[in-house]
Amino acid sequence: MSAYIARRLMLAAPVVVGILLVTFLIQALIPADAVNTMFQGQLSDDDAAEAIKVMRAKYNLDRSWFEQFLIYSANILQGDLGESIRTRQPVIDEIGYRYLNTIQLTLASLVIGAVVGVLTGIVAAYKKDSWLDVTAMTIGLFGISMPAFFFGLVLIFVFAVWLQWLPVIVQGWQSLILPALTLGLIEAAPVSRIARSSMIEVLSREYIRAARAKGMSEATVIFHHALPNALLGVVTILGLQVGNLLGGAFIIEVIFGWRGMGELAVKAIQWRDFTITQAIILMGAGTYVLVNLAVDILYTWLDPRIDYSAT
Repeated sequence: MSAYIARRLMLAAPVVVGILLVTFLIQALIPADAVNTMFQGQLSDDDAAEAIKVMRAKYNLDRSWFEQFLIYSANILQGDLGESIRTRQPVIDEIGYRYLNTIQLTLASLVIGAVVGVLTGIVAAYKKDSWLDVTAMTIGLFGISMPAFFFGLVLIFVFAVWLQWLPVIVQGWQSLILPALTLGLIEAAPVSRIARSSMIEVLSREYIRAARAKGMSEATVIFHHALPNALLGVVTILGLQVGNLLGGAFIIEVIFGWRGMGELAVKAIQWRDFTITQAIILMGAGTYVLVNLAVDILYTWLDPRIDYSAT
């Protein structure tokens, strides 16, 4: 296992280099130089020109692109995400707690999506071709097709405006309910379809029929024998959906006022603060790479028959 993890980390190195290159090029996509906008309208032309020259040297913007990339990569490897151009504060201080808030929202949505999706898939598979199966898969189709921001607005109208069960924007754990439900219920749609197809395939195997022939209860057959083998496909789709959840969380954070990286990303783009924008994309992509590595390791716990020694 340790040798496999080491190989996976080595294979992830080119991905990390690609992420660093893409995040570095973010500053080239910004319409205007953030250092120029920093002093716009605040100083006289002569004073502004001198201040801009000093700040460009401070942020290495007076160097070649290649030199800037090498300096940027070396700083990242040392855990230095740079300094915000707008606030002059370390970027890690700006996004530290916001990153944790985004991860909290993503994990809550992932749990809701996994639980609702797996249970719905089990029921649909067990009652294959019944009205429960058709209804569940139809709702799942709507869930896959519905944009997260629109579904979020629907939940706000139903639970906050109409029923008044939940507040829209508050401090504390209650502010997590609606955004987590928005992302989690949408995430449940593809999970339920994968869980259903996996369960149907597993329930048709010989050892399931043998377990039933021994007089085992349906709950034991489904949750003890069938579900663990059907979860491999579910875990795969959950790992792949983490990227969608992170991207969806950015949009949902703006709608619900959740103080995460998505809300900060919008502000950073408006401020033309490319150091914060780079750090947000870097941390999001890095999280996705680590999650996919964790999914591969989780396979061995779900199915001990998987042998990575030959991989």
